Amino acid sequence: MSMQDGCEGTSSRTSDTTSLPAEDQLRGNPNVLSIEELGEAIFFDEDLSVNFNQACADCHGPEAGYTGPELLPNLSGGIYEGSVHGRHGGRRAPSSAYNSFAPVLSWDGQQFVGGTFWDGRATGWRLGDPAAEQAQAPFLNPVEQALADGSIVVDRVCDASYKFAFKWLWGAVACKKANSALGFDSVAFSIAAFETSPLSSPFSSKYDAYLRGDTTLSSIEAEGLALFEGKALCFACHTLGGASPLFTDFTYDNLGVPRNRNNPFYRMDGVEVDGQPINPLGFGWVDFGLSQTIAGLANDDSWRVLPDAPDSMTQLSDAALLLLAEESRGKQKVPTLRNVDLRPYPSFDKSYMHNGYFRTLEGVVHFYNTRDVLPTCAGDFTEAEALALDCWPPPEVSENVNETEMGDLGLSPSEEAAVVAFLGTLSDGFVVE
Repeated sequence: MSMQDGCEGTSSRTSDTTSLPAEDQLRGNPNVLSIEELGEAIFFDEDLSVNFNQACADCHGPEAGYTGPELLPNLSGGIYEGSVHGRHGGRRAPSSAYNSFAPVLSWDGQQFVGGTFWDGRATGWRLGDPAAEQAQAPFLNPVEQALADGSIVVDRVCDASYKFAFKWLWGAVACKKANSALGFDSVAFSIAAFETSPLSSPFSSKYDAYLRGDTTLSSIEAEGLALFEGKALCFACHTLGGASPLFTDFTYDNLGVPRNRNNPFYRMDGVEVDGQPINPLGFGWVDFGLSQTIAGLANDDSWRVLPDAPDSMTQLSDAALLLLAEESRGKQKVPTLRNVDLRPYPSFDKSYMHNGYFRTLEGVVHFYNTRDVLPTCAGDFTEAEALALDCWPPPEVSENVNETEMGDLGLSPSEEAAVVAFLGTLSDGFVVE
């Protein structure tokens, strides 16, 4: 059980999903919730945690673009406390919207593509849907919702206010004790259906209206779009294209992000679960991201027979996986940029990157632009301290840093501001006047 993530988790469960009904069989009954609405009800249910006090939405709030919606945790990196007081993971909660469109994890011959979580470990190989596999994990993570096993999740769902909808959509069999694995998978598919539906991912930003021809961008926003597609090289990973671009290519990169010294996970060497410290390395812990997932595959061949494990992965030998793991050290998932600037109110502090090091979009863009130009700071300074000193701290992981698409972009201050302005057009909820 990985305990590195804040509002994330890991699951290695297996079950037979062949009897799950197809989603198109669940729709059309006016007397019950749709599968998407059922998933929404589960997503907002705080009773699905050990202390009945934490829902998925507590770390993935719609008012913050389905990332961390509370101010105080964001001040230290958006790494949230779990259901059990004092327990923290080590990563910022990514958006549960739009990222959930990720394909199953695969190897395209040059890079890994797909999967969810910052480190890609929700591969989608068991359920055929990375978003569904991700949805199960926080329920069982001791630093998140902290339930002992999936059967407890199912018991509580089958006793919730929406229990009749759950039984109607998935069958009463999903609530039987002997079928708890089936029931837990049904919970997961319901959440994933919500996350990929217009309820969560509506594609309703100003940029979407612009693509439809319903509005125009301001001059600074249009300049930012031109830079995004050109000089700033944002498009290289945050791809556009199509009628409703997701602003991610679902790959992995080491951006050279500095260590976040305020990450509460560093203090978890003094907090135990079942007699073991959550983070035995304390401040010596380093987040190697995707590398840990790939190295783990080399040590466990059971995944090779999972129904949706692609040939591009199963054909890799253990030796090849270990080599690729080394080449993946420090790489984290490329997130969607949709709702990157959506916040509950204008002065609300959001946090950015896998460890929440950055607290401003302006700082993120300046880092992309000047990482390799400014001198190296003398210590683990915060974003604000580094900006004041006109330097950047060293990367948390120095290997495999992307030096071809960022670091010395040559943007002027006004061009940086234009990119930030364009990113503001990606927030859902835009109303055409």
